[in-house]
Amino acid sequence: MKNFSVKTIVAIGIGAALFFVLSSYVAIPTPVPNLKISVHYPVVAVMSMLFGPVAGFLMSLIGHFLSDLASGWGVWWSWIAGSAFFGLVMGLLGYKLKLSKGEFGVKGSVIFNVVQIIAHLISWGLTAPGLDILIYDEPAEKIFLQGAVGSVGNILSTAIVGTILCFAYTAARAKKGSLKAEK
Repeated sequence: MKNFSVKTIVAIGIGAALFFVLSSYVAIPTPVPNLKISVHYPVVAVMSMLFGPVAGFLMSLIGHFLSDLASGWGVWWSWIAGSAFFGLVMGLLGYKLKLSKGEFGVKGSVIFNVVQIIAHLISWGLTAPGLDILIYDEPAEKIFLQGAVGSVGNILSTAIVGTILCFAYTAARAKKGSLKAEK
């Protein structure tokens, strides 16, 4: 943590808190047991791209842990690992997209969505269900159904809300060289 700036440490705390609040209180229940669709992944995606892969990993890990702790169904490390992986991947994407410099156009939107789709599919189609089977001896049919529904919901919410957040963030940022001194 010695290489983290105060700004990054604060961002991890805020990101984890937003993850917890949005996943716990701003969620749509699904017909699949113990599964809700929420907008916490779009927020984590953007914050991860702004603050880096370690910050994305930690805000997702801590936020998901707190959310599970408060949910009443217990802490599921397999799904926490899926969230942490998603935050890590989106943080790595930040090196390419450079949101913090105010750069995000149609090409950035396409790259963002391709990467978030792949990250969600790996997180909820492989990581979480695979670890559920290994760690908790869960039935494969149930777990892969949860993973499939979770993937679709998370992909859609990240595609819609995440893309809007990226465009809104970059529109509010001054682009390098766009400010001119008055004479």
